[in-house]
Amino acid sequence: MATEIRNVTVMGCGVLGAQIAFQAAYKRFPVTAYDINNDALVAARGRFERLAANYVKNVDGADEHNTRAALDRLTLTTDLAAAVADADLVIEAIPEILALKQETYQKLADIAPAKTIFASNSSTLLPSDLVTYTGRPDRFLNLHFANMIWLHNTAEVMGHPDTDPKVYAEVVEFARAIGMVPIELHKEKAGYVLNSLLVPFLRAGMELVAGGYADPGDVDNTWRIGTGAPAGPCQIWDVVGMRTGYNIMSHGDEEERKLAAWLKENYIDKGKLGLESGEGFYKYV
Repeated sequence: MATEIRNVTVMGCGVLGAQIAFQAAYKRFPVTAYDINNDALVAARGRFERLAANYVKNVDGADEHNTRAALDRLTLTTDLAAAVADADLVIEAIPEILALKQETYQKLADIAPAKTIFASNSSTLLPSDLVTYTGRPDRFLNLHFANMIWLHNTAEVMGHPDTDPKVYAEVVEFARAIGMVPIELHKEKAGYVLNSLLVPFLRAGMELVAGGYADPGDVDNTWRIGTGAPAGPCQIWDVVGMRTGYNIMSHGDEEERKLAAWLKENYIDKGKLGLESGEGFYKYV
């Protein structure tokens, strides 16, 4: 079935939020990209331009014409009410901070049309953690994308007990319409499918580096040579971004919180945020 979703709003224009917005626009959906201030929107415009150039180089069928058309379908704003005024779907991709997300959904509940579906891209929070703040439990669920979505094009769809099955199916079809492979979860699971597999792997890689057991290059080489995988854990961390890793681990167990503190001291505080800043475990300049 074809999706009935047409107007899409993406809240948060960070690394992944920008990718979601651009991919939807590339697949011919009108997209409103919202962020909290003009500085954030300036950064977002730069990300969108870089994504357009990236698609031309790395996506089959992408060219200057259709990537420019995608950019033209993007409307950037700091006005939350305007951003959601005619939204069929709002995809929330703001930082992984529970209180911030709860506050945001309370605002959305008051200003979004009754028709609007809310979908969180949260990596770590379950729909049940947020649903009471949405004002529309039947029209709320999680829609989780992987980084570099033009290449790693899974979209994990996870509802909660009160999600309307028709809404769930509609979001599955939307994911398919923007070029994703929908991964349907039958019940709530922290980490979905992808992160249930990936996060322990990434943590193990960081523990080896933080503990002084091996350098990032040797950790990654071991994994690539031993498994044939295209990238090791430290390379993946650079793509995911150090701030995302910090936000996830700072809410984990004692050992994860220690790793988060190590990551902040040795990388984030030094501006080594990963690929987005040009340096993380590796340099990209």
